[in-house]
Amino acid sequence: MTAYRFDWQTAPLTENDRLHWQAKRRIVKDVRLAGKLATRQMGPQRRVEVTLVWVVKDKRKRDEDNIVPTLKALCDGIVDAGVVPDDTPVYMIKHMPIIRFEPKAVPHFELEVTPLA
Repeated sequence: MTAYRFDWQTAPLTENDRLHWQAKRRIVKDVRLAGKLATRQMGPQRRVEVTLVWVVKDKRKRDEDNIVPTLKALCDGIVDAGVVPDDTPVYMIKHMPIIRFEPKAVPHFELEVTPLA
């Protein structure tokens, strides 16, 4: 498993966003590019397992499923990097995002990518 760190303190994309389609498109493009640049050195894999972890420093109530759009854009970036041909279950297992409390941490995101045989 390899973890790729992104210094976003809050999710760039959420289910609750009510953005104009052009603004959303720009953010999706940026997040997708971040996923591509982070994972491109992995090289082609048969299949991968992916988990998005949001490290937070307080115990405020947050929904894991609210950050799924960020996970989706990052997974599209993994495909763009040529790691797998598509983000369908045949090539990629996506887990529900995790929110991890670390009181002394600087909030950030970690994309965990594990090659599968």
